[in-house]
Amino acid sequence: MLKMKKWFALYTKPRHEFKALEQITAFDITTYLPTTTVIRQWSDRKKKITEPLFKSYIFINADELERNQALTSDAVLKTIFFNGKPAVIPDWEIENLKQILNNADKVTVFNGIVKGTKVEIGSGPMMGLEGVVSKVSKNEQTLAVSIEMLNRSVIVTLPASTVIKKSK
Repeated sequence: MLKMKKWFALYTKPRHEFKALEQITAFDITTYLPTTTVIRQWSDRKKKITEPLFKSYIFINADELERNQALTSDAVLKTIFFNGKPAVIPDWEIENLKQILNNADKVTVFNGIVKGTKVEIGSGPMMGLEGVVSKVSKNEQTLAVSIEMLNRSVIVTLPASTVIKKSK
């Protein structure tokens, strides 16, 4: 009987994604580490570097035995779980990600607050007000937050340095 392989997300030690790729590939397990090329500025030079698109994550296409084998790698900490079971990523999501990375010039991953998120302003003169993020600037320096007042929507542009928390 042929064992069904599925895509799983593994959580790696910080800054160990490429080491995890090397170690898991040595087990002859299919891996996928989405990467992006960025330009880093040092005081004396600029350099193009390749870095993981998702910090501390790597994907494997494996059966249960191979998934457990991948967990024995020094660079891997755990499998990502959802509802008490290893989270399975549909094939189409991996394929879409590959297609996006092959065809896009620049890809940005938002880890924090995105459009539509309900937030509470945690500092500054508007501290305590709640609203909904309506826009995130391209350089991620400012957020536009819509605040409902008297059946009107007021759009406020805030510096990203303002402490903003997700509301409950």
